[in-house]
Amino acid sequence: MFGDLFEEDFSFISNNHCGKGKKSKPRDSEPPAPRDFTNLSGIKNQGGTCYLNSLLQTLLFTPEFRGNALFSLGPEELGTLDDSSRKPDTKVRIIPLQLQRLFAQLLLLDQQAASTTDLTESFGWNSNEEMRQHDVQELNRILFSALETSLVGTSGHDLINRLYHGIVVNQIVCKECKNISERQEDFLDLTVAVKGIAGLEEALWNMYVEEEYFEDENLYRCGACDKLVEASKSAKLRKLPPFLTISLLRFNFDFEKCERYKETSCYTFPIQINLKPFCEQTERDDSEYMYELFSVIVHKGGCYGGHYHVYIRDVDELGNWQLQEEEDRLIEDKALRDTENAKEVENPLAVLKGILSEEESKQIPVDQLGQKLLEKKGVSWNKKYRKQYGALRKYLQNHPQIFQFSPDENKVGLKEKHKLLFKADSQGQDLQSPPQKNDVQWNSEKNPTRLRDSSSGCHWFDLNDSKVQPIKEKDIEKQFQGKESAYMLFYRKSQLKRPPEARGNPRYQIPEHLLNEMNAANTELQKKRAECDSANHGIDLHLHLSSCYKFHNGALHPSLTWKESVVDLTIDRRKTLGDLRLSVFQMLESWEGDMILSIAKPLPAGLHLYQILDGDELTLDGIGLADGADVFVWNGKEVGGTKVMTGPDHEPVVVNVLRLAEYNEGGKGQHFTESQHVFSCSTKLGDLHRALAPSGGIILKNGSGPDKEAKNWQVFLEEDMKETVKSVGLTDGCSVLILDSHDQSFVNVSSGNLTAFTYDISWLQVKNFCRTEDEEKHVKITATIETVMSDIKMKAIRELQLEEELANDSCLRPVSGNGKLLSPVPEDYTVKEAELKMGSLLGLCHGKAPTSTQLFLYFIVGSDQNSSPEMEIVVEETASVKEVSLAAFKSFCHAWVRSAAPGELCLISVRHFRSSGDTEAKEGFLKIPIWWFKSSSHMKHGQNAQDQVNGMTCKMDALQVHVDSSVVSFFLPPFPPSKDSPEYIHTDMDLCYAGSIEIAAEASLEDLKMQAMTLPCCQEQIVPLPSFLRAWTVDSKRPGKLLRNNKQQLNDYKLGARVEICIEPLQKEEYLGPHELLLRVQMGIPGERNYCDSTDLVWDISKECTTWALRHRVASHYCLPVDKIEIAKYFPEKFEWLPISSWTQQISKRKRKKKQESLQSAPYHLKDGDIIGVKNLLLDDTKDFSTVRDDIGKEKQRQLALEKKKSRQTGRLQDHVFSEEKLNIKPRKPEVALSINVGVFR
Repeated sequence: MFGDLFEEDFSFISNNHCGKGKKSKPRDSEPPAPRDFTNLSGIKNQGGTCYLNSLLQTLLFTPEFRGNALFSLGPEELGTLDDSSRKPDTKVRIIPLQLQRLFAQLLLLDQQAASTTDLTESFGWNSNEEMRQHDVQELNRILFSALETSLVGTSGHDLINRLYHGIVVNQIVCKECKNISERQEDFLDLTVAVKGIAGLEEALWNMYVEEEYFEDENLYRCGACDKLVEASKSAKLRKLPPFLTISLLRFNFDFEKCERYKETSCYTFPIQINLKPFCEQTERDDSEYMYELFSVIVHKGGCYGGHYHVYIRDVDELGNWQLQEEEDRLIEDKALRDTENAKEVENPLAVLKGILSEEESKQIPVDQLGQKLLEKKGVSWNKKYRKQYGALRKYLQNHPQIFQFSPDENKVGLKEKHKLLFKADSQGQDLQSPPQKNDVQWNSEKNPTRLRDSSSGCHWFDLNDSKVQPIKEKDIEKQFQGKESAYMLFYRKSQLKRPPEARGNPRYQIPEHLLNEMNAANTELQKKRAECDSANHGIDLHLHLSSCYKFHNGALHPSLTWKESVVDLTIDRRKTLGDLRLSVFQMLESWEGDMILSIAKPLPAGLHLYQILDGDELTLDGIGLADGADVFVWNGKEVGGTKVMTGPDHEPVVVNVLRLAEYNEGGKGQHFTESQHVFSCSTKLGDLHRALAPSGGIILKNGSGPDKEAKNWQVFLEEDMKETVKSVGLTDGCSVLILDSHDQSFVNVSSGNLTAFTYDISWLQVKNFCRTEDEEKHVKITATIETVMSDIKMKAIRELQLEEELANDSCLRPVSGNGKLLSPVPEDYTVKEAELKMGSLLGLCHGKAPTSTQLFLYFIVGSDQNSSPEMEIVVEETASVKEVSLAAFKSFCHAWVRSAAPGELCLISVRHFRSSGDTEAKEGFLKIPIWWFKSSSHMKHGQNAQDQVNGMTCKMDALQVHVDSSVVSFFLPPFPPSKDSPEYIHTDMDLCYAGSIEIAAEASLEDLKMQAMTLPCCQEQIVPLPSFLRAWTVDSKRPGKLLRNNKQQLNDYKLGARVEICIEPLQKEEYLGPHELLLRVQMGIPGERNYCDSTDLVWDISKECTTWALRHRVASHYCLPVDKIEIAKYFPEKFEWLPISSWTQQISKRKRKKKQESLQSAPYHLKDGDIIGVKNLLLDDTKDFSTVRDDIGKEKQRQLALEKKKSRQTGRLQDHVFSEEKLNIKPRKPEVALSINVGVFR
């Protein structure tokens, strides 16, 4: 009826009632938490079932419904749950059976909250229904109807009628003949008005005492008089049920505003009420009409969202009711004063309060509290108190009124008033602890002792889903009004008395088979909690045996394999160091002499030892042994006859030593030799100098790690030689450069810095294209990446013995692999800015090079791209399209020109467009546009980052100029291309339109490639076989899905009618399997925000697709250590890089078994064609993967977003006010009626 009227507000739900362990384990493996001090169980919220939980708790605390009615029905009447699964044809009354089982769990099972999943499944509800909020008044009627239907033909067929059924009689009395006309109405609950009424008594008075009169024009037709007469109308309660349910009409509809609202005005209701004035028969004793309130369902929130919880009076006194104030008073009153009795167990509450009250800081770590207890009392918590009171953390959590945890629950302190009370107690008397929840013996017939207040039977609890807490009776008055107010009231007859054996006995009237089931479940729960406790406190230690190690090169190294030298040991962190030592002795039966245990740590140089573990009475947690710690077992003096230095002052450091290599004419890449040396961090720098440069020389340190930029290399001065390796900042992986005397020209002595990149000292080739001589000559010019191109040109002119006047009319142009001259390099560029690789070939040509503000463009004249020659032109970056075309026209007057108007120029295009006469593909055929894919790694050096991001498509009237890879095409299209047509230029990708093909849908991928090879654009490429081509679908102007298996039919790919295909040429044949992932990896250039050309990487993911596996595959591809790289995935649509987390920590065998997250899932969604950036940490320790291209792209996206925002704001201002208001209305889900599915049992 109300659908989603009351959507769940999860802010009222407490999700975490458990302490945080140091090990994170799957939530499903954790056993449910035991009950808290109230000894009552809550109910888990399935997402939107708080209304169901509140009603179920009310029924549970209705003893006559629970015991006398529901539990009295046995398996012979209801059947069993096993029959429902084993005998599908058997009529099993599942709803009452599941309700019985749930009530037994709530009463007997030692868990903080029970689940209603089985019950809601018996209702026929799915997950959507469990997440949808409904009205609890509606549920009350529907659930009672379902129970009545389910119990047809059993002794409980009249259960609902017997407990909740009442009768209202409506009477009309004729004032003339006194004839009484009456009509009876049955009710299970009474609905009373709230608006404009002060309270429940007033509402009942208006309904059942005051009369309505028919008079004047509003007369009543009397059946006896057979005429219109004056009459009076009234209603009375004819029959009162044992349990009276009252629904308050809190939610109304405002017809003026056309919206629902919640009535939050004050509405009182009594704890006890006398219904005699409202009844038809009043001759009986007043006690027959007295009712007591025992449940109040509260709704918190508004009419469109909120949360239900319930206040309940514990009629059978099943819970431990104790408020904080009363508990504090009782604890103080029952203090233990007889401390002389040695047999009396000392109360841990007083001991812990004494320790915490002496602390200056407000809170201390929980682990440290246990250590202080050991120091003060000489005995640990585990040995003295754990058996009786449970774990220390759990004991502290069970006393929230005394101890206060920090938000992360790692620290604990004493609440302020308890600290003051404890200090004021001059006698230091111990306080008695209240009984704990862990002391409840569920299988014992003797009930546990409970602390109660003076008014027996008046205990109230607030049951809020999983959370249960005691409240006072006067707290009910807070629910008279406001957004959090009473919604349903449940009264019981005062005459209903409970037998003495039911008081405090949750097992009362529960059937034997349910008792046995709950006993078995509690036993299993205790077993799981013990196992979980052991697992949560278990730590894995790696024991390194000295007999399997030898000491050399400053560190310990295994003489055997690592696996044979290490013994894994699992032990409880709460055990002492003495227990650990004993366990090691038992494992190593042949050990002789003293046994010393030292903390060890694997370093790049090897295993190093730190402090010795001492104090056998201390716990492993107290001495700081963590999970996965390495412990070295030895005699404390030597290993293999060699004395071992321990501690952080003697840590071995691995230093990378670089020396300039001999001149290698054809060498590329690194131009230095690299070796690794190990030194103690306490080694003097002078000793290091003598070891590395015995014949003299200079030592330089890289100040920023492996970047090795010139500005970061610093010379060690003479005064530094007395410093230690540690004090000068040399750590693992740091590099030092040794320069002999003939290499010292690269050092600026005054500043102590290196003047060039050590790995960039190399050469370039220059070839003479000026043709002043018959033969073209080559020369090699030494250069670094900071060398200016004008200097290289002058050196080349001198080396070629040309006239120096040629410098004014010549330029350097890179030569491609096929011998083509590329665009000239501006003379003010450095080698780095020109993006030239060392060893590249440059051509010395006639003509001036463009400046940094000019563009060098190619253009083609004519309709035949193959026969038309490429021509060149230099223009300013700011030149318009008209200026470019006019300059081309004046420079090359032999081009085909047609002047349509002054200032308008149209050159014939090399681009071929589909004619307007093209038709759709025939039935059974696919018409597929084909694009030719060019890898971005082949871009020419002259293309800057802005061009790569944007491309450029310009228009001037009918003239269109497309700039792509420094080539200009002028064309006049037959009709304007649209974005939907294949002719639309993908300006942000290297896609060239080749044409379209028509192919049968049953053809194979190989046939498609063969047909694509016949297109004119593809014929220019040398492609011997279809296996030398890679086919992609085009998705959002980019290569999308990779099409595998040349023999597979196109139908199997489910391409769709509007698919476009791009073809990528390969250098070799490729046959990708179904479990092989194709990635494009590119190595970052050290010191630059740029990358080398991307290469294809094929990765087999058949075994695993994890971070660890990808890092190993990339490291293997680049022949680098796996811990010396960082990788990230590129998202081109966002211009963002997402680092793929490192996998460097050591993990235990138990953790290794856990399946790691696949990279094909969130957040990486790794797929074919993804770009993976790689950082070589040996050369570049920067974590930023972004490039200048990304900065420009993000800025452009930001500008587009601002423009869209401005346009939206402008549109809103133009809209009508009413339309603007409609946009602000919160959309609500459609209302869905609540229902419970019940079988037929008649």
